[in-house]
Amino acid sequence: MAPIISRNTETITFSLPPPQAQHLRQAAKEEERTVSELLREAIRLYMEEREWRVKERMRRRSRQAEHEDAQGGEFNE
Repeated sequence: MAPIISRNTETITFSLPPPQAQHLRQAAKEEERTVSELLREAIRLYMEEREWRVKERMRRRSRQAEHEDAQGGEFNE
């Protein structure tokens, strides 16, 4: 009986256009990494950038609200 290997990962399936899938496989081969490693890195980088964008948007809204408070609010007629 083969040993049970515990993985700390979850399998997710998604589709890519064939040319993009081929480029991904080629990049993995050139970097001597697995496709999964490249995708994990790409997703991690995307999520970090997304988190930064959300925080930046919140900072802008906060600065705008502070500015409006200092100006006595916006008056539109």
